[in-house]
Amino acid sequence: MHISEGFLSPGVLATGWAVTAAGVAWGIKKMDEGEIVRVSMASSVFFLASLVNVRVGPSAAHLSLIGPVGLMLGWASFPAMFTALLLQAVLFQFGGLLVLGANCASMAVPAVLANALFGSFVRGRGEKIAAAASFFAGALAVLTSAGIAGLLLFFSDHGMALTAKTLLAAHLPLSAVEGATALFMTLFLRRAFPDILTGGGRP
Repeated sequence: MHISEGFLSPGVLATGWAVTAAGVAWGIKKMDEGEIVRVSMASSVFFLASLVNVRVGPSAAHLSLIGPVGLMLGWASFPAMFTALLLQAVLFQFGGLLVLGANCASMAVPAVLANALFGSFVRGRGEKIAAAASFFAGALAVLTSAGIAGLLLFFSDHGMALTAKTLLAAHLPLSAVEGATALFMTLFLRRAFPDILTGGGRP
């Protein structure tokens, strides 16, 4: 959900930076040295997954893996996503530096919520419950992200209400793909690398 430069009002930009700054600071505080590799890996996966963008007005739709990243990292999703989005803005001009705070907040907040709502079901329950929780974590995280991006556009300019609705609608089919991807990723991690789904970065 990269929002391009020039569409958000100064107040919305400032709010986005405030949320992101607080989230990054708290995420770093909750990390320990043993988590750096895990956070770097998740940041790289997020970076690669969101490179393919489909333009939707002033924003874009793309695979993001917000749910799986949130389930792996919790609050550490903020520094992981901030790093990936910063590199995308500098290297590929996705979004931009001024709008970086808003873009990070719109993706990292749903990641933290996915962990808070579904993390315990993914980590500590039976495989069928974990599978269902993983699917909903992936699907709802991307829809929440699109909803936040739409609200940022709407509060910047009420004339972009239709664009905000179009952005959310464009992510409805993508949410199923995100949910299925989260399901398979999480079940694989539960079996092969269960420690990746636990750590100090979760809420």
